[in-house]
Amino acid sequence: MWESESDYPLSTTKNALHTDGFERRGHSWYVSTDIPSDFSVQIGDISFHLHKYPLLSRCAKLNRLIYESRDAAEINNISFDDLPGGPDAFELAAKFCYGIAVDLAATNISGLRCAAEYLEMTEDLEEGNLVFKTEAFLSYVVLSSWRDSIVVLKSCENLSPWAENLQIVRRCSESIAWKACANPKGIRWQYTGKPRSSSSPKWNDSSAPVPPDWWFEDVSILRIDHFVRVVTAIRVKGMVAELIGAAILHYATKWLPSLVKEGGASVNSPENEANSISNGGWKGGLHVIVAGNQEIPATVQAKDQRMIVESLVSIIPQQRDCVSCSFLLRLLRMANMLNVAPALVTELEKRVGMQLEQATLSDLLIPCYNTKETIYDVDLVQRLLEHFLVQEQSSPTRQDTKMYASAQRGSNLNAKMRVARLVDSYLTEVARDRNLSLTKFQVLAEALPESARTCDDGLYRAVDSYLKAHPTLTEHERKRLCRVMECQKLSVDACMHAAQNERLPLRVVVQVLFSEQVKISNAVALKEGGQSQYQPMVPNRKTLLEGTPQSFQEGWTAAKKDINTLKFELETVKTKYLELQNDMDTLQRDFNKLAKPKQTSAWTSGWKRLSKLTKMTDANDNGTQLPTAEHTRKTPRRWRNSIS
Repeated sequence: MWESESDYPLSTTKNALHTDGFERRGHSWYVSTDIPSDFSVQIGDISFHLHKYPLLSRCAKLNRLIYESRDAAEINNISFDDLPGGPDAFELAAKFCYGIAVDLAATNISGLRCAAEYLEMTEDLEEGNLVFKTEAFLSYVVLSSWRDSIVVLKSCENLSPWAENLQIVRRCSESIAWKACANPKGIRWQYTGKPRSSSSPKWNDSSAPVPPDWWFEDVSILRIDHFVRVVTAIRVKGMVAELIGAAILHYATKWLPSLVKEGGASVNSPENEANSISNGGWKGGLHVIVAGNQEIPATVQAKDQRMIVESLVSIIPQQRDCVSCSFLLRLLRMANMLNVAPALVTELEKRVGMQLEQATLSDLLIPCYNTKETIYDVDLVQRLLEHFLVQEQSSPTRQDTKMYASAQRGSNLNAKMRVARLVDSYLTEVARDRNLSLTKFQVLAEALPESARTCDDGLYRAVDSYLKAHPTLTEHERKRLCRVMECQKLSVDACMHAAQNERLPLRVVVQVLFSEQVKISNAVALKEGGQSQYQPMVPNRKTLLEGTPQSFQEGWTAAKKDINTLKFELETVKTKYLELQNDMDTLQRDFNKLAKPKQTSAWTSGWKRLSKLTKMTDANDNGTQLPTAEHTRKTPRRWRNSIS
């Protein structure tokens, strides 16, 4: 139904000049006739030596150029450098004017249709002119065939804007979309431009089921702008989002070789397929990206790849899981590398955040292309995590029934746990970067809620990796780093490792040992008496230590020894502090005594004491008795009357 013979003989004998055909000599075409040519047309480096009458009878453009000119009789040469389709299309148009049979095919119909429009070969000059005949071939032959529609749309890549203005691109895109969405049962199987293999099923074979992705390979040979037109038309006609996403992935794998994972399947070059389709060795368009043509500057390749990435991002369906998160992350990596428009990058980040739980560590390790601050783009992962949390918080509110909302919350919790494990692995990897700041590490580690992690072993590995890569951290910074994990959520193996980890602060080691002691005591209590005899702590420490592993006991002994040493040093410091306090009090009292004011000077009181001591010594030596206080008391002085 859709596959038919596309070669169609087109000829006219009305007003035709008798000729045996055209012959080429070097870069020139001549008409095989006895009448010498009186008119030449130059198209590029090819010249056509023709006659005015056959051309003017069907080409309104030539009529206008010649007869509206002042020197119409002297115009013998015209140049058409902007003729769509080039020399090949003009050759067919000239043969049509001479009445020579022209074989219309899917490979030449688009160029001939555009050339006929350019030369204005309409019905105004002659009934059944070239515009009418090429349009009829397009409508009734090409658009009814799947293969011809693909070939014609592929050939329109070099005919812009004529193919767009004549609606050839739109009609071919809609024809392809209608056939891709229709039931292909009973249609003959064929891949465009590829030889049929014996193992490939035939559509007319009712026993061989037709795969739903049968049209991917054909559509993927199109240029990106035409591919977008086809995919848009397919989406309008109701194709499921999963198939559209798979088609986009297939196209990206073919045209963006760097998007393919290392070790993945090899990507077949679409250049060979495109050349076999066009039957003319076509080497234009975006094939230079895959072919790796050294003559094309790298900037041109980057520009074309940027256009491909931007176009693919714009047509990805909005439905969740229509494409894998791995593909979105690889596309995001290329978008950052090629400096894609920020709005499209933000949209792509939101799409990744919708299904971040499906990501893998290798896809998440995106290098930092814009700045050289860190090896990997940690800020990008932080934004992805924020989009994920926003999506997870908003998703339960959209549900109507309580049962479905409960199931959704359980699914969200599982998604958060998977993302938490992914973030822990990512932190362990990026922690080895010496340029990664402690703030960025801490913000990313604390981005998820506490309920997302039932075990902090992954965070402990990340913290230990960061401590190894940053040995110059201060004690305060190490304590700040260790706050991102909870010692109560560490497993037995992690606790055993932490107890012997010299990089951890001593306080964290004590917390780890204490939490492990609580776990072991709870386990022993549950084993002995069940839930009713559950105790937060085991009273018998000897029994507790006997039930712990030997390596754990050794770690606890070493930690206990360090604690005792610290206690002894603390007591020594306290004793020295008390001694210094007593000395300080003594000095303060002496200073207060010295600073107290007196009525007599120190020298006067000193001399008085010395003289008194001398008198007492002399009296003792002579055996005399000193007068008492009453005798030594002086009588009042008598004042004499004097004029003075």
